[in-house]
Amino acid sequence: MGNATEQLNEMIQNSDNIVFFGGAGVSTESGIPDFRSVDGLYNQKYDYPPETILSHTFYRQKTAEFYRFYRDKMLCLDAKPNTAHLKLAEWEKKGKLKAVITQNIDGLHQAAGSRVVLELHGSVHRNYCEDCGKSYDAEYILHSEGVPACSCGGSIKPDVVLYEEGLNQQTLQDAVRYISEADVLIIGGTSLAVYPAAGLIDYYRGNKLVLINKTPTPRDRMADLVVQGSIGEIFGKLS
Repeated sequence: MGNATEQLNEMIQNSDNIVFFGGAGVSTESGIPDFRSVDGLYNQKYDYPPETILSHTFYRQKTAEFYRFYRDKMLCLDAKPNTAHLKLAEWEKKGKLKAVITQNIDGLHQAAGSRVVLELHGSVHRNYCEDCGKSYDAEYILHSEGVPACSCGGSIKPDVVLYEEGLNQQTLQDAVRYISEADVLIIGGTSLAVYPAAGLIDYYRGNKLVLINKTPTPRDRMADLVVQGSIGEIFGKLS
């Protein structure tokens, strides 16, 4: 661990073109549960697995049940940025980090002070009326009941990418550009199992690909440096 962390620190010291690509593991350390984790309690509350509930079809057919799950599991509005979020924001301020590309929808990178954040899967903080387009914040959704309604009477939909929905093309193009031009690409807190997001790293052309995760990933063999462990702890040791 020590040695790998030192190598990572050296890469960061010597670069002003770092891109960070992060997944659920970055947020779990802020106390946000990975929505895919199902325990015994889950099965007492819900009749469907998370992937089914968070699909476009389910949203259309069983909207109220979708929102029951969404309020319960996806809106963790008391969560605070952790060491990893804060360190990334600090590197951006110093002119070292060019962009954060995230699969998370919790807005914690922005809360930590990051400015260039590409949210591949959208954000719980943006919600729109499907009829008139009026926008609502996450608090409004949290405190609404049943299917949240707009003042015009329309239904409000969160700006998050559900299963069966496509990613925002502009966000994808921007992510490809940042990754393909990066000197150092750090990937943290993701099993690299969710496509098309995981396929983005194929656009990296450099020789400083760093993987930070608690468990091995399918891409470890491709990495120039693998650091195993908690991303918050590891980032806490970096300058």
